[in-house]
Amino acid sequence: QVRVVESGGGLVQAGGSLRLSCAASGSSFSPNVMGWYRQAPGKQRELVATITNGGSTKYADSLKGRFTISRDNGKDTVYLQMNSLKPEDTAVYFCYAQVTDGAPWRGDYWGQGTQVTVSS
Repeated sequence: QVRVVESGGGLVQAGGSLRLSCAASGSSFSPNVMGWYRQAPGKQRELVATITNGGSTKYADSLKGRFTISRDNGKDTVYLQMNSLKPEDTAVYFCYAQVTDGAPWRGDYWGQGTQVTVSS
C-alpha cells in the first residue's frame, strides 16, 4: 500500500509564503505523477499543480506565477512553494500520487490533507 503524507500547512498573513511537502512511500516504483489539489469550505476539490517524474508541470491558470511545484525523485517527495498568499487560498491542501508501474502498487493515492489558512 502506498502512503502519502503531507506537511507544512499552517496560518499565514496575506502576502506571506508557505511551503508544503509531501512524501510517498511503500511502492517499489516512484509515482509517475505527484501533485496538489485543494478544497475550500463549501467548494469542490480543485487542481493546484501536478508534476511528472520527468519534470513536466501543470498548474491551475489562476495560480501560475504565485505557486511553484517541484519534486525530488530520489525521495519521492513533492513540494509546493506558495507565495503572495491571499485569503482565497485558504483551503485544505491534499497531496496526490499516481503510480502506474508495478501491479501491486498501481493506483491513485491521496494524503490526509493539510490546512492552509491565510488571514487578511
